[in-house]
Amino acid sequence: MSARAGGRGETQIRPTRITRDYLPHAEGSCLIEMGNTHVICTATISHGVPRWLKTAGQGWITAEYGMIPRSTDERMRREATGGGGQGGRTMEIQRLIGRVLRTVTDLNALGELTVTLDCDVIRADGGTRCAAINGSAVALWDALDRLRLRRHPMRSLVGAISLGLVEGAVLIDLDYREDSTADTDMNVVMAEGGGLIEIQGTAEREPFAREQLARMLDLSAAAIAKINELQRKVLAT
Repeated sequence: MSARAGGRGETQIRPTRITRDYLPHAEGSCLIEMGNTHVICTATISHGVPRWLKTAGQGWITAEYGMIPRSTDERMRREATGGGGQGGRTMEIQRLIGRVLRTVTDLNALGELTVTLDCDVIRADGGTRCAAINGSAVALWDALDRLRLRRHPMRSLVGAISLGLVEGAVLIDLDYREDSTADTDMNVVMAEGGGLIEIQGTAEREPFAREQLARMLDLSAAAIAKINELQRKVLAT
């Protein structure tokens, strides 16, 4: 197997940095950089909930996700001007982000408030959905903290990591080159403390064994614990 970019070991995550309050006028925001994947995440709180939640006495969390045209090597067309609306991949990712953050949040504690998480990929090199989830957790935590409720609505932070089988080896936190050649591609999302929220895994060329799945989940848990540690460190500053 060829060497990983930056000389990383198989189980090492990319250098990761979170810049808190990246957009100070937003209720919560950060810039997350996982290697060469950079995502701006913001949280906006508004009064009211979707019509189907009226009288339910709870809040709502939703997300929007997008990639700017030159976040990749070649310019892509903006979905807003493409004439075909949002693509299936975009819809899948933003639904994933909203679903994941709702899982770790007490929506009843919000009252009739809606939080919209906006995730804008400004540089893409693999793992954009995972970076968006990791950054959104920080942005959401800050936004809800500023409500000054009796207790914080988020029961825990959440973390996500991409990984896969490349030439028989399990690699953590895939960049684009690794992801495009992986025999198995997987994204794992976990609550702080280890509870599984989402597992997305696909064998691209041949089936993978249960033993390989168990190893991938173990390595995911260790990587996500490191991400949670970084999130906590940033939130404590």
